[in-house]
Amino acid sequence: MSLLKVTHLTKSFGGNRAVDDVSFELAAGELLAMIGPNGAGKSTTFNMVNGQLAPDGGAITLNGTELVGKRPREVWKLGVGRTFQIAETFASLTVAENVQMALLSHDAKVFSFWRKAAAHKRDEAMALLEQVGMAAQAERPCSVLAYGDVKRVELAIALANAPKLLLMDEPTAGMAPKERNDLMALTRQLVQQRGLAVLFTEHSMDVVFAYADRILVLARGKLIAQGEPAQIREDAKVQEVYFGSGKTFEKKSAVTA
Repeated sequence: MSLLKVTHLTKSFGGNRAVDDVSFELAAGELLAMIGPNGAGKSTTFNMVNGQLAPDGGAITLNGTELVGKRPREVWKLGVGRTFQIAETFASLTVAENVQMALLSHDAKVFSFWRKAAAHKRDEAMALLEQVGMAAQAERPCSVLAYGDVKRVELAIALANAPKLLLMDEPTAGMAPKERNDLMALTRQLVQQRGLAVLFTEHSMDVVFAYADRILVLARGKLIAQGEPAQIREDAKVQEVYFGSGKTFEKKSAVTA
């Protein structure tokens, strides 16, 4: 049974049809990659699912609840988490305090910055940090972390509302090959443990083909292909969009790419 259903989604900016009649579904426990050249409509589609943009037409439902017309915070409260291409954390706060802030926000409690955060939601924050492999660095300020570790903290923050659906925008951007592999392996583990559904955009094809269960391919706002990685790898239309004729995706691991 599908958790997320996107049906006939459209969005225009002036005379440009950024998203043109896009439909797809996503089930719990599945990683779905959305790929395409620059200007394909990936970010616009992402932002409509998240409530940051209102579509011109179509429907987006989560467990049968319509998301169109809801603000990002309302979408978040329904169980949609999100990470961003550029990791967003409070650099001056510790790792644990960043996650505690997210937990308090989910509970709709007011947090005063002049009050010490250590007593608030500490156990829950530590449990999330344990899941993403950051518990040992809980007392370090985010400003001193390696970028790969900041992305792990951002993932813990995104899990603070116990999401059913996790949106990951370019999750491995700016990361070294081993960091990319580690983060996506962790994401795969969380999907299996929590029964999460994950929709992610990604430019690194090694990551896409190593970790996605299925792949959506957009080009000029249209969905031109969807299927399992092996199908997409051999799809002539996809190869033409990415490379022109006569080339194929190379088969290489996420670690060595």
